[in-house]
Amino acid sequence: MNLTEKFLGFALLGAEWVMWLLVFLSVLSVSIMVERWRWYRARRVDIDTLTKDLRDFAARGDIDGATKRYGSSGAMEAVVGLAGVREAAHGADATAEAMLAARAAERPQHERGLAFLGTLGNNAPFIGLFGTCLGVIQAFDDLAKHSELGERSVMSGVSESLVATAVGLLVALPAVVAFNSFQRRVRLMSAQTDSVAHSILAELRADGGRARGGPSREAA
Repeated sequence: MNLTEKFLGFALLGAEWVMWLLVFLSVLSVSIMVERWRWYRARRVDIDTLTKDLRDFAARGDIDGATKRYGSSGAMEAVVGLAGVREAAHGADATAEAMLAARAAERPQHERGLAFLGTLGNNAPFIGLFGTCLGVIQAFDDLAKHSELGERSVMSGVSESLVATAVGLLVALPAVVAFNSFQRRVRLMSAQTDSVAHSILAELRADGGRARGGPSREAA
């Protein structure tokens, strides 16, 4: 058996397994969409109130007050801002580094699952097209082996195989929409996080580089 015959044997398995693969990927995609939607919804914050509160906490060096109010929040803006408040007594430079580190640690959690949605959105149509190709090959092979089936049978097989392409597009479109929506949400949260961080740093630098009542840089 040569290589072409081996690939033909694989192709003659048909497009059914491709359809099941697309169904599985669709279910997985929807589960990620729901999980991410709930994740972002639970982390919505009033950015103006948050910025004002954390700026005041940082200026006073009130770590306990900041932790009590926002310690349970999983929002990137709150987590990064709290990291800044905790380091405010050590100066603006230490505060900036602490907030950069917290932001870097938070970002992957907020982007979890998005790579899968983006990859699925780009490639699901090709998976469906692959299933269509397998169906067409099988249809013409049936005609070659059973010529009495006629063109009607071939056209029926080809039309059934085209369903795989349609399903591939159906799986891809929601994934693309969700990916773009969630990416926009992450970018917004990152921009708001930067706004909170710069606001805290501005307050500290206006106050001499450290929180009131905190140790000096030399003492730190």
